[in-house]
Amino acid sequence: MTTTEKSAQPPRGSGRPSPRDRILSAAAGLFYVEGINATGVELIASEAGVSKRTLYKYFPSKVTLVEQYLAYLREMVVDPRGGQADGPRERLMRLFTIPEPGDGRLRGCPFHNAAVEAASAMPEVTEFVHTQKRAFATAIVDLCRDYGASDPSLLGHQIALLYEGAAALSTSLDDVEPWAYARTTVEMLLDHARPDARATASAAARA
Repeated sequence: MTTTEKSAQPPRGSGRPSPRDRILSAAAGLFYVEGINATGVELIASEAGVSKRTLYKYFPSKVTLVEQYLAYLREMVVDPRGGQADGPRERLMRLFTIPEPGDGRLRGCPFHNAAVEAASAMPEVTEFVHTQKRAFATAIVDLCRDYGASDPSLLGHQIALLYEGAAALSTSLDDVEPWAYARTTVEMLLDHARPDARATASAAARA
């Protein structure tokens, strides 16, 4: 999971969760760990302790269930523009906090995973993911503008690309090292992104 997302499991309230919440909780865990295509509704129903009939009562199709899973994750994503006590640079760098090695495999970004698995089979899911990714890039551009970057759009999209690349490569390699490389690269980009930094570098080069 990415560094800006919390657990893929919906929170459990006091007492026994409702059938709908149990279904969504089971689906969230299975979709993230096992994959969307590899997880059938029979397994989700069994994990949730409900019948398939009950599952379809709340989620008429698997696509609907996937959309609800992603909608839950979207609510849990931490907006990088938050944390007003910190400056924009600190908020950008927080995105590249190196994950702690866990007991299981690195699973990467659930939105990216969903887009890959959905492909052309679930166009509604694909569009949902596209909207989420565009919103994330916009938030990064906003932070770069607050930082005073000479070209916040270019810098923001560069940083968003580094974030997505680190998440994808760390998943493929099951290794946190791509996050370390991405973090170093972002630091260098930020060091040279503002007009005052460029002027200082130019003066140093002439000295």
